[in-house]
Amino acid sequence: MAVNSYKADEQSVERSKAQTLIRLFSYLLRYKWRIMLVLLIMGYGVAVSLINPLIMESAIDDYIAVKDLSGLYRLLIIALVINLLLVITVKLRMYIMAKMCNEILLTIRQQLYTHIQKLDFQFFDSRPTGKILSRIIGDINSLKDVLSNCVTTLIPDALTVIAVVVIMIYKNPKLALASMMTIPFMTIGMVYIQVKAHPRWQLFRKKSANLNAFIHEDMAGMRIIQSFHAQQETERTFDELLIEHRVAFIDAVRMSDAFGSVIDFSWGLGCILLYYTGIVVLGVDQVSVGTFIAFGTYLNMFWHPIHNLSNFYNQLVTNIAGAERIFEILDTPPAIADDEGVTQMPSVQGEVTFEHVNFSYDDKVKVLDDVSFRIKPGETIALVGATGAGKSTIVNLISRFYDVQEGTVKIDGYDVKKVSIESLRRQMGIMTQDNFLFSGTIKDNIRYGKLDATDEEIIAAAKAVNAHDFIMKLDKGYDTELLERGGGLSIGQKQLLAFARTMVSDPKILILDEATSSIDTKTELLVQEGIEHLLAGRTSFVIAHRLSTIQKADRIFVVEDGRIVEEGNARQLMDKKGIYYQLYMAQFAL
Repeated sequence: MAVNSYKADEQSVERSKAQTLIRLFSYLLRYKWRIMLVLLIMGYGVAVSLINPLIMESAIDDYIAVKDLSGLYRLLIIALVINLLLVITVKLRMYIMAKMCNEILLTIRQQLYTHIQKLDFQFFDSRPTGKILSRIIGDINSLKDVLSNCVTTLIPDALTVIAVVVIMIYKNPKLALASMMTIPFMTIGMVYIQVKAHPRWQLFRKKSANLNAFIHEDMAGMRIIQSFHAQQETERTFDELLIEHRVAFIDAVRMSDAFGSVIDFSWGLGCILLYYTGIVVLGVDQVSVGTFIAFGTYLNMFWHPIHNLSNFYNQLVTNIAGAERIFEILDTPPAIADDEGVTQMPSVQGEVTFEHVNFSYDDKVKVLDDVSFRIKPGETIALVGATGAGKSTIVNLISRFYDVQEGTVKIDGYDVKKVSIESLRRQMGIMTQDNFLFSGTIKDNIRYGKLDATDEEIIAAAKAVNAHDFIMKLDKGYDTELLERGGGLSIGQKQLLAFARTMVSDPKILILDEATSSIDTKTELLVQEGIEHLLAGRTSFVIAHRLSTIQKADRIFVVEDGRIVEEGNARQLMDKKGIYYQLYMAQFAL
């Protein structure tokens, strides 16, 4: 199995980290009252942490030194009460933040999923499904700690550092200066590590997406893998991708872990400078024992939040790549979207017109070249021709899954680009050779064509396409639960259900794109009557390689190299003895 498509890393747009963070943290602004409550709780926590060293200093210098035990007991009771209250408020803060962050992640995931459903086919054609899933699941999950720690770490620790610095300078400027002399070294080290770590975490996210894409397709294609006994080849591919994933992760972690080493070194050196200055430079007679102990505590209180802040910064570097990938998709505009001022398509009669239509998927090779035709309401048009001739492209332009580069596609005289997509597509029924069925009951799958369909309408649709009999032979009939993609049903049965799903939607324009290609001859005879029911009274486009299925079409278009080279009913085209005649004779020759 080729692995190049999976080993190729996704191309990312370079984005400002500051803008990404501002956009991410803007989700917190929707919870102003909760944030204010959390800030009040954290303010109390910061105040208690700052008071504790002062209580210790007072206990030593003001009570223990003079043997005032009653005063010491009162001070200890006060300390106990405020610290017990601190424990309770911390638990409350953690609960509020956990709930809020989960709600934000749910919002982002819903926004991403909703936006992805609006994107055009070109977006999905350009990347494996697994790489999209990695953004919806993995990348969003990586943001939880960042959002939580933004409030619970960044704000209180920053306030603590500022307050500690003020107190230390107020109590003894020389000791304060000595304690903080290592900050420039720490700052330089952190900036260097961040510059090196961020691209490594970006690469890790891409390798994760590659691995997810391979696993997703591997599971979906397991029948093919086992049929061709290709397990060893897929294992080798998996191992290669897994090694790349592991190497990228270790490389990123190794660089990020250097944050802690830089902080610890700066912390330790700061302690040495503090005690050296206090004992050697100033002398023990210049600093009281209580002040010395309080200063040591404040020094820890200074470096501990610095350590937390560095971990938070490290976390940002680690997970900002996930946020960038999420916002990249959210900022991807759908190529097919409603323009401003579009109108609603009224009830369709079924006239379809192509006026000098040119189309290309890559702006290089023309797939359709100056195609023009007019279809009257209720006509059945068959499209035949070699693979890649442009048949599916024609019907994709009618339903506006792609937009023409030149020319116009009209339905009942309305340019399809000037009516809303929803009002256009809800009047169409589209069936392809890959008739996807969802996990759920047979009844739910048929109802997908019309979400408010009654049970009677569902049964009537199934009977119309000859699906009712085989459904009733199942243990639970219409309430039979289907596995993923209709597992447990034959290909023919799946397609009969897809016919019923289309029938219940009662479309004005019907598109059958190789819809009977996988049905055996016996099933084809069974479903042919159902197809006639589907086509009756509707403008229909039928793409088929089996010419036996289109003999009753009002007109047949023979498509070759992006042009309609022959047109007429089956008898007329046979009499011409042109391309259609050759196709027919080749297919039915003994």
